Amino acid sequence: MSKIVFKAGEATVFSEGKDVTAAMPEIVIGAVDGPVGTAFANMMAQTKGHTAMFAVRDINQMVRPATMMVPKVTLKDSLNIELFGGVVQAGVADGITDAVIEGIVPKELVNDLCIIALLWIDPGCAKEANLDKADLYKNNYEAIKLALKRALNDEPSIDELIANRHKIKHCMWEDSWDQK
Repeated sequence: MSKIVFKAGEATVFSEGKDVTAAMPEIVIGAVDGPVGTAFANMMAQTKGHTAMFAVRDINQMVRPATMMVPKVTLKDSLNIELFGGVVQAGVADGITDAVIEGIVPKELVNDLCIIALLWIDPGCAKEANLDKADLYKNNYEAIKLALKRALNDEPSIDELIANRHKIKHCMWEDSWDQK
């Protein structure tokens, strides 16, 4: 297998009617001695509001490839920090481990690769009265695996993007391609 230098992927997984448990990872995966590895090492320092952490399955169980988790929003309270470093981290770590088991990420390369994962956690998540932590876990688990698959398979292809240019609108902006 050739060296993986820099691959990017994303995914969105959500459960109908449970907006606060949506998962939207954006990832880069690449060689530890390449640009992703350099960025990974530089992320070891604290950044105000966006504290990065390794993805670990449990104490002394850091995943391979080594993965840096970074929240996409500023975590302002201990409850959301706990969810990010608990439920979200568990889903991401288990998803990465299973991605290796399932052959999405080549097992023989796990010590030569690293991942930077930008992860969404809804700022209102911790305040949700009926928060479904199992759903939050499931969505992050499924989304990280899908983002890895897409990254390593160069999905979507440029041909798919071109074919869908005037068929698919951005879900958050209805007029995304209506030029007036």
